[in-house]
Amino acid sequence: MLEMLIDARQADLGHGLAVRRILPFAKRRMVGPFIFLDHAGPVVFADAARARKADVRPHPHIGLATVSYLMSGAITHRDSLAVEQVIRPGDVNWMTAGSGISHSERFEDSSVYGGAGLELLQSWVALPKDDEETEPAFDHYPVHMLPEARDAGLWLRVIAGRAFGLASPVKTHSPLFYVHLQLAAGTSFELPTGYEERAAYVVRGRIQVGDDYFSPGQLLVFGADAAPALTARDDSVVMLLGGDALGPRHIWWNFVSSSSERIEQAKADWRAGRIALPPHDHAEFIPLPEENLPRPPAQAL
Repeated sequence: MLEMLIDARQADLGHGLAVRRILPFAKRRMVGPFIFLDHAGPVVFADAARARKADVRPHPHIGLATVSYLMSGAITHRDSLAVEQVIRPGDVNWMTAGSGISHSERFEDSSVYGGAGLELLQSWVALPKDDEETEPAFDHYPVHMLPEARDAGLWLRVIAGRAFGLASPVKTHSPLFYVHLQLAAGTSFELPTGYEERAAYVVRGRIQVGDDYFSPGQLLVFGADAAPALTARDDSVVMLLGGDALGPRHIWWNFVSSSSERIEQAKADWRAGRIALPPHDHAEFIPLPEENLPRPPAQAL
C-alpha cells in the first residue's frame, strides 16, 4: 500500500533559517512533476536585522516552476522580469523559470519577527520536455482565488491542479495536484485519484495508515493503484501532492533539465552574467556553489 516513506533531512540555509528537506531523496527523486520540496520554519526572528541576514539573495533557475506557499509570515519576491510581489499566507507565487530567470526572497515584513513568525512550503515542479525552454513568467494568486471545501472535521484548499472535484486557477504545464488539508482528530480522507504518483506530507499532527503512524516531517508516497484510507489521530495539517510522471531529470543546485548539457550551459551562463539579476535587487547575488568570484556585469540575453 505504502510505496515509500521519506523522512525529511535538516538543512541550514544560514542565519537561523533551518528547513526540512523532503525532495529530492536519494531513492526517490520526484513525485509526479514535483522534484523539490522544502518546509521552512516556523521560525521567529528576534528583530529586523536578524530577519534580513536570512534573506535569500538573487539566484538563478532553469527548467522548472517554483511554487511558494506560506503558512505564516511574509516574503518579498523580486525577479529579473522586474516583478516585485509580497506573498502572504494562503497566496501562491508561481514562477516559471523556463529558459532562465533569477529572483530573490527577502524577509522585510515585520510579521517574520513577531507572532507566528515564518513558515514556508516551497516546491519545484519540473516542466515537460517541450516546455523546458519556455519564456520565463511570474504569476501571483491571492488566497481568495483558490478553491476551498469543508466537510465534517475537514477543510482543504486546492493550491494547484485538480483534486476532489475542484480546479485551481494556477496555470500549470502538466497534470498535477497540490492541496493544503486540515483535519480534526479522528477524521479520515483519501488521496486524489487519476494520477500516476501521489504523496502526503505531514506538516503537523499524526496520521495513521493501516497499523502505522506517521509524524511531522514524513512524506508518504503511494502509487496510482493504491487506495489508502488515511486517518488523523491528532488535529493535523497535511499537504497532498503528485501528478503524472515526466521522466528522469537532472538536478544541480537551482537548475533542473532533461539534459545534462543544458545544466552545464546554465552554470556557464550564471558564471558569465548572461542571466540578468532583478533590476530592483542587483547589488548582490549567490555565486555558483563551486565558486566565490566577482560577477561580471550582467548582459542582455
